[in-house]
Amino acid sequence: MKKDYITNQVLFGKPEIIGFGSKDFYVKEIAREKAYEIIEQNHYSKKGDSIAHNKINLGLFIKDELHGVLQYGYAMNPASCSSVVKDTEINQYLELNRMWLDDKAPRNSESMALSYSMKYIRGKYPKIKWIQSFADERCGGFGIVYQAANFDYFGSHDSIFWKIGNEVFHNSIITNGARRAKNKLSNKKKDAEKMTLRQFRYIFFIDKRWKKKCLLKEQPYPKHYNDVSN
Repeated sequence: MKKDYITNQVLFGKPEIIGFGSKDFYVKEIAREKAYEIIEQNHYSKKGDSIAHNKINLGLFIKDELHGVLQYGYAMNPASCSSVVKDTEINQYLELNRMWLDDKAPRNSESMALSYSMKYIRGKYPKIKWIQSFADERCGGFGIVYQAANFDYFGSHDSIFWKIGNEVFHNSIITNGARRAKNKLSNKKKDAEKMTLRQFRYIFFIDKRWKKKCLLKEQPYPKHYNDVSN
């Protein structure tokens, strides 16, 4: 089935790209409020991407019904981008911070949604050169969906998380997060459950020439049945 950019209909001027895919399976930008509502109800973190970091909210549509959300934005420390890929400016990269698809989506929908979102971002936001995402142990599979979508793998590291009720927060929010979030965690930290989880870093180079600027060492894909180390 033919796949292509989806554009809005305009009487004058150049149509704007609003999505990518086929008539039966496509990604398209949706309202931020709708994306947050869906993520907070369904994602294992129970909260949307930081509003300050959030830049792009894509819905996954199957036969015109919304079956998932992908939220792209900055990393928790936005300026850290140049320590990952040399010479990167803040407006030249994104991080996939949240992704959720419902159980009605057919097999391989996650990797297809990722692939289509890469194509959409390439067409709509040509300044973006690469996209980073992390899989952690709560997801299972050590990032198999990123492997299927042809992301490159750059190792794992341990991170501390705090579980407060149904919400899970990265430890960095306490040290450099927004004041409101920081206060919330500091006040409730004594009641929180501390978790140490491995995170697996994947990068997709939209502009393949930028891969040679990467300051991290590419590694073979981890397998879910093997122990993984940096």
